[in-house]
Amino acid sequence: MLLIHPPVAKPSEPPAGITLLAGALLANGVPCRLLDANLEGLLWLMEQPEPGEETWTRRAVKNRARHLSALRDPSTYSSPDRYVRAVSDLNRLLSVSGRGSGATVGLADYQQEHFSPVSSADLLRAAEEPERNPFYGYFSERLPEVVDGIGFVGISLNYLSQAVSAFALMGFIRRRFPSLKIVLGGGLVTSWLRRPGWQNPFGGLVDHMIAGPGEGPLLDLAGVPPGNRASGAPTYDLLPLPDYFSPGLVLPYSAAGGCWWNRCSFCPERAEGNAYRPRPTSGALADLRGLTAKYGPSLIHILDNAISPTLLNALAETPPGAPWYSFARIGDNLDDPGFCRALKRSGCVMLKLGLESGDQGVLDRLHKGIDLAMAERVLENLRHAGIAVYGYLLFGTPAESEEDARRTLEFVVRHREAITFLNLAVFNMPAFSDEAAGMETESFYEGDLSLYTSFRHPGGWGRREVRRFLDREFTRHSAVAPILRRDPLIFTSNHAPFFC
Repeated sequence: MLLIHPPVAKPSEPPAGITLLAGALLANGVPCRLLDANLEGLLWLMEQPEPGEETWTRRAVKNRARHLSALRDPSTYSSPDRYVRAVSDLNRLLSVSGRGSGATVGLADYQQEHFSPVSSADLLRAAEEPERNPFYGYFSERLPEVVDGIGFVGISLNYLSQAVSAFALMGFIRRRFPSLKIVLGGGLVTSWLRRPGWQNPFGGLVDHMIAGPGEGPLLDLAGVPPGNRASGAPTYDLLPLPDYFSPGLVLPYSAAGGCWWNRCSFCPERAEGNAYRPRPTSGALADLRGLTAKYGPSLIHILDNAISPTLLNALAETPPGAPWYSFARIGDNLDDPGFCRALKRSGCVMLKLGLESGDQGVLDRLHKGIDLAMAERVLENLRHAGIAVYGYLLFGTPAESEEDARRTLEFVVRHREAITFLNLAVFNMPAFSDEAAGMETESFYEGDLSLYTSFRHPGGWGRREVRRFLDREFTRHSAVAPILRRDPLIFTSNHAPFFC
């Protein structure tokens, strides 16, 4: 099997999906190859632009090797200006390279005229006309080198920014290697397949579509008997590890699928019926310590939607052997200053916290299970322990009013010394959540694959009003603006730990 991670996603670390699948296949004696077409494709595309008349573009072309080296150099992360220059110029190179295809390509995003990632008709057209994709030259050069002896090609499609290029890639494979079987899975595909009334429009292109974890279905296709399967840790050896855009190797690791809390209103995980699937704590610890000993990473990225209290406690007692960061929920363990200091000693450099709101009423109505007084203590505990906080705020939910949003601003101002980074998001209504059924909704994206819907806010606190508040008041506040300026350009939380 050949497992492919398609463009475009942040190229800061190996892709978690195909490395996990490779571990399962190899543990059961199934040969496989990995291709990070995102990393390789972006590097290839950066080589394509010719120096033009624009001074910025000429400089970016001249300095691309130096900028790539800078992003892999730890010293760059103590010089924010140098970092911003490197990221900006590399992003510019990609943008210039995609123009001829009518595409806007970046280090973390992708848009192309007349090809919507939420339209099945547009995605099928991308497959029918792969030569219109800016990565077509890369596909043409690279795929013939890696498909020899391959029977199945698995495409891991997780983000909308990957969709158009993933379908162009599949169209290229179908045209050039018609005997290969195409298997399509990943987070975005899971969301599609779990839409109510799903009818597959891709049957003529894709041989198999997988919802949820792919290990079992791929082993089925490989003919491995169900009752005799070994579990395997992710394997990263089959990827060009020195080439990622980070100062040292970042190892992504998932200790669980789904969310252990799973009670928040409007949560896509609940809407899709994604069950919580934790790996036994002892197994996760063994994986992490084994992977650290084998690969010597600079950083471990634990990918769980929210790391469980059990695993968090275990990590405090049994450090993984390398610096690490993850999402976590505000709870009793973090309310203990001594526990936070133990986390710091275990290597925890940053926790991502879904604060969502600084108003207790909003949190209660969203069933977040967060006590605001505890949240204040947790922030102080983490600050004193030396653990950075990447806070996530969500504005415009049906539970929020403009007055509530101002209380969130007041909360951030009070705790500005403890909040290292901030992510501000405007609420998108999951189209198939239970709560959406009781709202007045209308089309959000034009396309039959859209996962979100627009809605009429019951208090008149719509997207336009929310954005005006964020642009004119929240982001301009003298206590908030410095926090937002610290956020690493484009790579955001993926590079934030290196600035700590």
